[in-house]
Order: sequence, then C-alpha cells, then structure tokens
Amino acid sequence: MESSAIIQAKLVLLGDLGAGKTSIVVRFAKGLYYECQESTIGAAFFSQVLALDEATVKLDIWDTAGQERYHSLAPMYYRGAAAAVVVFDITSTDSYVRAKRWVDELQRQGRNPHLVMALVGNKVDLQERRQVGTQEAMDYAEANGLFFTETSAKTAQNVSELFYELAERLVKLRPNRPAGMILHDGQHSGGGSKWRFCCSG
Repeated sequence: MESSAIIQAKLVLLGDLGAGKTSIVVRFAKGLYYECQESTIGAAFFSQVLALDEATVKLDIWDTAGQERYHSLAPMYYRGAAAAVVVFDITSTDSYVRAKRWVDELQRQGRNPHLVMALVGNKVDLQERRQVGTQEAMDYAEANGLFFTETSAKTAQNVSELFYELAERLVKLRPNRPAGMILHDGQHSGGGSKWRFCCSG
C-alpha cells in the first residue's frame, strides 16, 4: 500500500568543470541533452518530484559551478543538504582527483551525519577514452561510505536510476529526519508551490 508521506529534500551536485553535472540534471529533470552545455554560473536550481511506493520525494536540486573561482560559494549550497552527488568525468584523471577532494570537503565540513552521498563517473559513452577504472572508483566509494554508479548524460544511461536510488535512500532515513529534509503529511494543501525549504542545517 502506498504511503501518503511527502519528503522534501535538498540535493547538491558537486564536481569539476566539464564533468557533466548540469548535463546530468538537465537530462533527469527535462529529458534533454545539449552537445554544448554552457557552464553554470554560481549555481542553478531544479526541482523534481519522484513517486515511490513508500513516499513521494520532492528533490530541490542545486547544481553548482565547477570553476575554481566559484569554489568558495559551494558551502552555501551544500550546507544542510540531505544528499550530495559528486561527479567526475571518466576520461579525466584530474576530474577524478578533484571529485575525491569534494568528498573530503563534504566529510570534513558537512553538518549532517546522515548525508546520503553518491560518487558518479559520467561520460561512459566515451568508453574508449576512459582514464579512471570502474573498479578503482567503486573501491574508493565503498571505502568512504558512498554509493557509486556510472552514467552518460548523452545516452541517459543510469541517470534516472541515480536519482531514484538517492530518493530511496532518503526515504529509509525518514525516521531520523536529518538536516536538509522536511516531512509533510499527505493532507498538505496547496501543492508544491506553497512548500518552503530552508537551507540552514
């Protein structure tokens, strides 16, 4: 039997410039892919509602800029997040190294002990140019308490699955009510336009 619970959760995407963060979220939220995706300035916001058996999950998604000059702004977006997706480009070792730095930063500064974190290797459609091995990234993710997947924003491979897995994990945390999550009962009136989200955590 379906639950009437509604979970609103803040999710942040982090990663190097060109890793494909925006392409992933645009593919997920709009079903679109742009060969020449413009770089995000500061951060972009997306919202998506996922209907699961156990609950309805409304994801408030912050896609952060990958340029180094915007790095100092990142804490404004990941502070109080319920979930974080750290993206790297499988064709770039440098991108992977910087992704691990993001993981370190989140673990060092994050205030939410229940933070759901995913490590995502993007651009698997460019398999012939791969520089980061699947097993290497998987081992790193496991050692650091993350779940790992590989995606292609271009072909949509594993993109929806990534966000549904995040939503499932957030639902499992529901009794703990971690920072970045707001619970509503099924009788909440007015729809999504009246929901409010506070980024403090």
